[in-house]
This record gives sequence, structure tokens and C-alpha cells, in this order.
Amino acid sequence: MVATTDVAAHAPPQLKHGVLNRFEMMGQSIANIAPTLTPALNISVVAGLAGVGSWMAYLIATVGLVFVGACISVLARRHPEAGSYFVYIGRNFGPVSGALAGWAMILAYLTTAAAVVFGVPLFLGNLLAVFHITLSNTALTVIAVLFLGAVVFAAYRDIQLSSRAALVLESVSIGIIIIITAIVIGKHGTVVDPVQLDIGKIHFGAVMSALVFGVFSFVGFESAATLAKESANPHKNVPFAVVGSAAVAGIFFVIISYCMVMGMDDNAGAIGGSSSPFAAMTSKAGLPWAAGVVYFAAIVSAFACALACINASSRILYSMGRYQFLHGSMGLVHKTHKTPHMAVLASGALALILILALLPQGFLNAFGLTGTIATYGFVVVYFAVCITAPVDAYRNGAGSPVHILLGVLGAVLMGFVIYSSVVPFPEAPFNALPPAFLIYMLIGLVWFLVLKAKSPQVLASIANDMEG
Repeated sequence: MVATTDVAAHAPPQLKHGVLNRFEMMGQSIANIAPTLTPALNISVVAGLAGVGSWMAYLIATVGLVFVGACISVLARRHPEAGSYFVYIGRNFGPVSGALAGWAMILAYLTTAAAVVFGVPLFLGNLLAVFHITLSNTALTVIAVLFLGAVVFAAYRDIQLSSRAALVLESVSIGIIIIITAIVIGKHGTVVDPVQLDIGKIHFGAVMSALVFGVFSFVGFESAATLAKESANPHKNVPFAVVGSAAVAGIFFVIISYCMVMGMDDNAGAIGGSSSPFAAMTSKAGLPWAAGVVYFAAIVSAFACALACINASSRILYSMGRYQFLHGSMGLVHKTHKTPHMAVLASGALALILILALLPQGFLNAFGLTGTIATYGFVVVYFAVCITAPVDAYRNGAGSPVHILLGVLGAVLMGFVIYSSVVPFPEAPFNALPPAFLIYMLIGLVWFLVLKAKSPQVLASIANDMEG
């Protein structure tokens, strides 16, 4: 008995197991999606391309990503690990393939965190403008850095606290958007818009062009899978959170885009040409005070999103560190807080370096650059997951035609998004992003191949463990 107690006392600390319920897990994914940021900023591009068919673009994106979520669910039920996509793909196509998936997702989560931090000065500046207050760029930069510090502190301390905070903050901000939208529609006098509901007037080519940016609004919905080790029942809670968050956010996007276009008297171009589309709608409705409320909600949403990103990236770093793909310190767990504290600090430091490097681009351009390259990381892994899910199911004797159908539909959509992101090739400065992403992935590939050559016994043990 003494020996057992002594061993337990000297055992390395582990992540908290079984502390997150299904709604806290869903809070992680919803916060990572940050639905409030879509009406506050992201919808501009979708409305500019799809016009009165904006709601249709979001509807198609919702259906497609529910298919992707279903594929993730197939894998999550069998492999409830903190590394999620690194583990899913690695157990089916080898550890190097899995490592590349994890490498892509680390970039995706960190650049998403940087993007929302860049959004904070924009939202804060617009909020203060309502009260005729102006801050210098230097002051806004300092606030953005402090904002990131607060996010990292929350992620460092406690996963249950940060997941609950993310859920509450995002729920508050979504509630604000819904209430103000209801007031605007109430002033309009009807919820029926003959123009938007006339399918014959919707340009489906434009809708498909907008689909790429529609998918961008959802990225992060899969992040609950990275907290599988800390979930009370990962086999049920991860699928619930992933598919549920995609469906809930998608319904929100469809309704809010429909209402915003209607609120602008079907002038979707006015939304597409605005850097603050929701505020433009409230101003047209004679509610200038609502702009300040919307920007406040966007700041709240940005905190929840950045927190979810740091939580997710640190779990993948933790898993890759534990398997020795990255420095072993990434696999350490804090004795008191039971969080992967070194991975959290590393995530925060990398996000800070990225933010400081892109400051000369200006807050708005930096937001666009980091958000775009994040999308590359996400959709490449989504595509790989859709291929992996039916393979995994059949390898384990649980495959069915439904698995194949889900995988094909999800892969086709993600393949289209990947194609549309580079054809036609983007203009400067965004033209640097596709080659930058490829170089980043090549660096990861070279690193993992060198590791394989120098330490084949490490990869052999990893491969054997991944088959378990």
C-alpha cells in the first residue's frame, strides 16, 4: 500500500480527466467559431459576393460542415485523445502524416488567435468613437498585447473555468446581436423578404464564390475534439459539441445574414462595402446607440475566441510533445492547475511574435492576413479528416456506405474551398500566403523526416502506440 501511494505521489501530473460536460465542450467550439464576429465584420465579404443569396451561401456551408463534423465524430468516438487530428490521421496513415496534420492545426489556431487580437483594436476604436474618444495606435497596440496576456493567463489557470467563461461570454455577445437584430426587424414590420426568398433571382455562381468565406466563419468548430482527455464522456460529448456547434452557428449565420440584408432594404452591396456591417444596419434603422453595444459584444466574443484557440493549440502541442515530435517540455502538465502550462505559454509567445511581426501591416490588413492563412490550415485538415473517417471505420470493422457518403461529401466541399482559395490567385499582399503556407508545411515535413531518420525507435514506439 505504501509502495502504491509512493508511486502515485511521484507520478507526473496529468491533464484533468472527466471535468468538462457536454455544454462546456460545446462552449469551446462555439467560442472558437466566434459567431458574433461574422455579423460584426466577416459577413462583408460574403454579402459583397453573394448579394441577396448570402443566406444561401451560409446554408450550404452549414450542411457541408455538418458532414465534416460527422466525420470528426466517427474518429472522436474511437480516439478520444488531446492530439485529436494529429492522432486521428497518424493512426491511419502513419505518424509523419499525423504530425503534419497537427503542424497545420497549430498554425491554424495560433493565427486565428492573432487575427482576433488584431480585431480588438478595431472594435475598441469603433466603440470609443461612439463616445468621441480616440486612442493612438500605440495605445491600442498595448491594449491588444495586454488582452492576449489575459487570454493566456485564463488558459494557464484552469480548463473548466476557461471553457465556462468562453461559453458565457459568447452566449452574452450572441444574445446582444439577436436582441438588436430583433429590434431592427421589428422596425421593418415583417420577416418575409420576397427578394431574398425568390430563388430565381439568386445568382448561384456568386453563392458558390462566397462559399469559401462562408466556411471561414465556421473555422474552429472542431476544436472541442482537442479537449477529449478532459471531457466527462468524450465518446458522446465530442460528437455532440462538434456537430452541434456547426449546426447552431450555421443556423445563426443563415438567419442573421438574411435579417441584415433585409435590414438594409436588400442592398447587400452596402453590407459588402462596409468595414462595420452590423453598425451600418443599425444606423439605417435609426439606432445609432446600438453600434457601441455591437462593438462591445465583438470584444467579448474576441476574448472567448482567442481563449478557445490557445486552449486548442496547447493541447495539440502537448500531445505532439508527449509523443516527442516537439520538445518534451510541451508534454508537461502543471502540478496544481492540471493544464499543459508550457504548451499554453508557448502558444501565447508564438501568437505574440506573430502579432508584433505583422503590426506594420495595420490592424485591418493583419486581421485579413492571419485569418486567411488560418483557413488554409483548417480546410486542409478538414479534407484529410473526411478521407480518414471512412478508412478508420472500415479498418475497425465498423464501416458502412454512410461513412463513405459522409467522407465523400465533406471532402468534395473542402476540396472546392481549397481550390477556390487559390483560383484565381489572390492579389498582394495575400498572394504571399499560399507559398508561405506551403513553406511552413515543408519545414514541418523536413523536421519530421529528420526525426524519423535520426530516431527511428521513437517513431516506431509512437506508431505502435497509435495503433492502440
